[in-house]
Amino acid sequence: MEITDISANVYNVPVTLPLAETAHDRPVVLAVVETDEGIAGYGETGYLNPQATADFIEREIAEEIIGMNPLETERVWEKLYQNLNPRAQTGVWSTGVSAIDIALWDIKGKQYDEPVWRLLGGARSEVPAYITFGFPEYDIDQLRTLAENLVADGNTRLKMVVGGNEDSTPVVDAKRVRAVREVVGSDVELMIDANYQYSVEEAIELCNRVEDQHISWFEEPVYGNDVELLSSLRERTRIPIAAGQNEGHAFRHRDLIQHDAIDISQPNVCFVGGFTEGLRVASMAQANHLRIANGGGWPFQNMHLQAGVANGSRVEFHFSIWEANKEMYETVPEPENGTISLSEDPGLGLEPDWDALSAVEQ
Repeated sequence: MEITDISANVYNVPVTLPLAETAHDRPVVLAVVETDEGIAGYGETGYLNPQATADFIEREIAEEIIGMNPLETERVWEKLYQNLNPRAQTGVWSTGVSAIDIALWDIKGKQYDEPVWRLLGGARSEVPAYITFGFPEYDIDQLRTLAENLVADGNTRLKMVVGGNEDSTPVVDAKRVRAVREVVGSDVELMIDANYQYSVEEAIELCNRVEDQHISWFEEPVYGNDVELLSSLRERTRIPIAAGQNEGHAFRHRDLIQHDAIDISQPNVCFVGGFTEGLRVASMAQANHLRIANGGGWPFQNMHLQAGVANGSRVEFHFSIWEANKEMYETVPEPENGTISLSEDPGLGLEPDWDALSAVEQ
């Protein structure tokens, strides 16, 4: 089998969040890898530098790997690393390679008539799911309403954003967290995510204010995922620390693990370098007795890694990319009662809706 063609396009998919009146565009890069045996694979990445990523895939990655065997994912990954990234930069290289590597694993699954999650190890066919719902644009009443609705629909794990806008402070965010906990009760898992927005002093203050709220994890709390700051914070709070969703190489995850900066490792296959690099991170985490969890969205790709490895734990259904993917594919699986069940469909089990995509192509 040989790779015969590679294409990548940017799609600005309109998404309307719950309780919102207007839609916003969610940029997604979809890569397509075609083969001489008629099998095509689909891989995604997106939102940061999407056009640069699509151009990199078509103008540089394609030139390197057309003619190679798509089933030899390690060989392809290593060639792209050595020839296009000899100094281990991340950014567009990591996002572009992520989309291509995901597409190659999709091809591998279709070739062997197996789902990707089983090729990755097949640890389980169901994975706990959580919903990211608590965005900065919601006021406290809206947070309460949406949290109540989600729990009534059977969701048992929720995540909300803190530090998300110029009005955010530890005092304000603590009030928002407490308001959600009050309406969902003590049996629902609640996570918080600062998206790098807090100083370590602010993060410590927020931890002190919400430690009694039974927070499952505090995700990416401090500027730049700074390893020393994360380690310092982790020593001063009982709330588990999670990070890594945008890290583009396994060695960055290694640093987080070795410096005792995290309790939960969060490789995202759409950014870390695909399933190939995601497996390496999962193995490092497992060797250090840490679980991995999906952060940063893209559930329909990341659920395969979380199901494939023994230390996988959670899949994130982030409303924005979740809704975008519903528009992009003919059908997608949905979480039920806090769980996502993975199918026996070969590969990723995703078929693009080309009519819908043509309407939103950039």
